[in-house]
Amino acid sequence: MNGSVAERLWDFRSDTVTRPTPGMRRAIYEAEVGDDVFEDDPTVQLLERRVAELVGKEAALFVPSGTMANQIAVAVHTRPGDEILMEAEGHVYLYEGGGPAAISGVMVKPIPGTWGLVSADQVRQAIRPSNVHYAPTTLLVLENTHNRAGGRVLPLDGFRESARAARDAGLKVHLDGARLWNAAVASGVPEARWAAECDSVGVCLSKGLGAPVGSVICGDRAFVHRARFVRKRLGGGMRQVGILAAAGLYAIENHRARLADDHRRARSLAETLHEIPEIDIDPADIETNILRIGVRAGAPEQWCEEIRRHGVMVVPFGPRAVRAVTHLDIEDEGISAAIAAFGAAACSMREG
Repeated sequence: MNGSVAERLWDFRSDTVTRPTPGMRRAIYEAEVGDDVFEDDPTVQLLERRVAELVGKEAALFVPSGTMANQIAVAVHTRPGDEILMEAEGHVYLYEGGGPAAISGVMVKPIPGTWGLVSADQVRQAIRPSNVHYAPTTLLVLENTHNRAGGRVLPLDGFRESARAARDAGLKVHLDGARLWNAAVASGVPEARWAAECDSVGVCLSKGLGAPVGSVICGDRAFVHRARFVRKRLGGGMRQVGILAAAGLYAIENHRARLADDHRRARSLAETLHEIPEIDIDPADIETNILRIGVRAGAPEQWCEEIRRHGVMVVPFGPRAVRAVTHLDIEDEGISAAIAAFGAAACSMREG
């Protein structure tokens, strides 16, 4: 891209900030559409079949957002009064507006994990006994990659063990796979192998893949049939939505492999930031496109403000860290800009 750092504001806040590429815009323009509530939008149907194939499930349903995908899964797999298990910093617990309680009437039992993973033993210990005094434990939610763990890929063996421990105890398992595409590229483990351990999985089209909107939730046909009712109840039934599904299809076919570029750029940024005394980051921890950057001096909000003054946007990520995310719109020039901005912010903290 043209222009100096001063001429452009590089947005590292999230991989949701991407703009449609020219090819994606053409796909949107040319999309064949129908009324999806009547189940006659051919582009939506093509997207659903393609995603179901990729994750190895019988059926799929296009929904407006990853949050809706997760909340649909909770609603389908539980009844009001149930208790569900998830890692203590999972997206469903922290960032979905209390959805499990407000929408499904269920309690959440958060379990502190290791790099985002709740172990099989933790799952077994957390399941309530079958007793009238306790809320029935009916669902385990896993997240891969794990946002709050800095985009870490859950170890496949541990992931399998935890999911099987839950299913052996009669629980359903849902995978919040908003960035499952990143996990597959980083680990070399196809999406379907992760999803095979789960009753349902949601994948996002508007994060790393760069589509403007949308997620897809997958499971067996009975699950998707029930999910369609919940989607309607939540207001997620859309009409000529093939224009959005076309963007998702384009992203799946053209932007999955390039996620490796995002991962490479994130590691490159971490390797340089590691040399700055005011910053705490281990490049070995960077597996995908999310950097959790610890700050040793000054508040995260101060860092974000100072970094923005130098042409880069990041967000606070807890009391002693900021987050930067590489994505489709960040090229090597953007990494150079971020290195300069963090360096300048570190000097400001040092002097202040």
